[in-house]
Amino acid sequence: MNLSRISTEAPANGQSHVFLGAGHERNERRTWIVIVLCCVMMLVEIVGGLLFGSIALVADGLHMSTHAGALLLAALAYSFSRRYLHDPRFSFGTGKLGDLAGFTSAIVLAMIALLIGYESVARFISPIPIHFGQAIPIAVLGLCVNIASAWLLSGGSDHHHGHGHGHSHGHEQEHGEDGQTVVVGDQVLRLEVFEDGVPPRFRISLESGPLDMDMISLETVRPDGARQTFPLVARTGYLESLDEIPEPHAFTVQLRVGADSQTAVFEEHDHGGAHHRDNNMRAAVVHVLADAAVSVLVIVGLILARVFGWLWMDPVAGLVGAVVIASWSYGLIRDTGAILLDMTPDRRLAERIRSTVESNGDVVSDLHLWRLGPGHLGAILSIATKAGHDAAFYHARLSGLSSVSHLTVEVTAGRT
Repeated sequence: MNLSRISTEAPANGQSHVFLGAGHERNERRTWIVIVLCCVMMLVEIVGGLLFGSIALVADGLHMSTHAGALLLAALAYSFSRRYLHDPRFSFGTGKLGDLAGFTSAIVLAMIALLIGYESVARFISPIPIHFGQAIPIAVLGLCVNIASAWLLSGGSDHHHGHGHGHSHGHEQEHGEDGQTVVVGDQVLRLEVFEDGVPPRFRISLESGPLDMDMISLETVRPDGARQTFPLVARTGYLESLDEIPEPHAFTVQLRVGADSQTAVFEEHDHGGAHHRDNNMRAAVVHVLADAAVSVLVIVGLILARVFGWLWMDPVAGLVGAVVIASWSYGLIRDTGAILLDMTPDRRLAERIRSTVESNGDVVSDLHLWRLGPGHLGAILSIATKAGHDAAFYHARLSGLSSVSHLTVEVTAGRT
């Protein structure tokens, strides 16, 4: 069998390489605001400590400077990725810069955990006097700043629940958020999940000409193999399914027009899942929460030490805080490291791509799926077919995968 390449790229209109998260600019502004807050607090503590002779206050101010430095890394990552958004030197855009910043912040957090653990063990071995009158108010003040910072970073009073993408999909003209164009035989159909203020139902319309309802049938196949046929009824200018579409909206649609059939893939729009996670903001929030957790533990340890004389509670609180920070750091290193190494972010999605392409007898000889940025995946497929389809055919079949923002298809033809 000879295999000859007949198509290697995307549709002629090209693909966008803008793969930033939906809330990129908002997150950038919030990070800078928190940096200003931390810097003001740092100056107040250092100046106040020098004026009133409190070395503990000066020390906490210096600690706040490291806190601001870690957040500065996140802010610069946002600014840099936006500034070089269209720089051709970045083959797949700057969407992964936030993951690189998150990985770096995670390393810093791990070092902080080791430092706190070392200092706590040293306090066990060689206890030092604790000035409760200064230490407790400073810990409470630090906790308040961390709570305010976490509130600002998480959105504050800005309850933005929109799911708009700040990017352009390569197949944007092919499909909307819940609809796509499907070519069946010599007919071009528009298939969509319509749920604007009503229970979700399928709608089918013809791009041009009359639509013969008796010739069309629709069946869904879910990842677990469950099948469901949807009876269709004629409306003004389109067909609509009588039955509602049960959740989740993740399935393959088998659309038949007479003797011809075609499949279309729909996926659940999980904007809060791992694909859409902004690891740069996650790292900033983890850093703030780590500080807050340590502040809570320190306050509890200091109060118990002062009330009951349990001086060992202070280093115990430090050790617990070190373990908590280390666990958060490990999770962040694991997740961002996997992205930087281009590990497959969703094996189930990869299998859905493979099964969709191979449902009509084609063979996926090679498949790569990786993350390009928050909410954006890239995919490269090598497909062997005897049917003579070109790359545009497979782009149309996979156009329902809205999280796949950059799709490259290589098609080879099999000859006996």
